[in-house]
Amino acid sequence: MTDRISVRGLRVRGRHGVLAAERELGQEFVVDVTLLLDTAPAAAGDDLAKTVDYGELAQDLVKVVEGEPVNLIETLAQRLADVCLARELVLSAEVSVHKPAAPIPLPFDDVVVTINRSRS
Repeated sequence: MTDRISVRGLRVRGRHGVLAAERELGQEFVVDVTLLLDTAPAAAGDDLAKTVDYGELAQDLVKVVEGEPVNLIETLAQRLADVCLARELVLSAEVSVHKPAAPIPLPFDDVVVTINRSRS
C-alpha cells in the first residue's frame, strides 16, 4: 500500500530560463509535488518523525527554486525530485514545475513539465 502527500501551488520567484532577461528579472514558478510513501506508521503512533514534514519539504523546495539558475525547467524539476527523494520514507515523487510567464509570444495559460522519479 502506498499513500500520498501532496504540496500544490507552491509559488516561488526564480531566475531560470534560457533568455538573459529571464535570468536578470526572474519570474514566478509554481511547484506541485506528490510523494508516495507509507503513512500508516505515522498515523498509528501520531508521530511526525515517521512521515514527511511537508512544511520542511516546502522550505527545501523553495531554496532550490530560489537557488542556482538553470536553463531548463526539466532540470529544475529533477533537482526538486532529488530533494523529495532525499527523504528516506519517500518511495517515489511526481514533480510538476509551472512557468506561467514563459516567454511565448502567443496567448497561453501555462507551461508545465511533470516528471516521475522513484528510488532506484
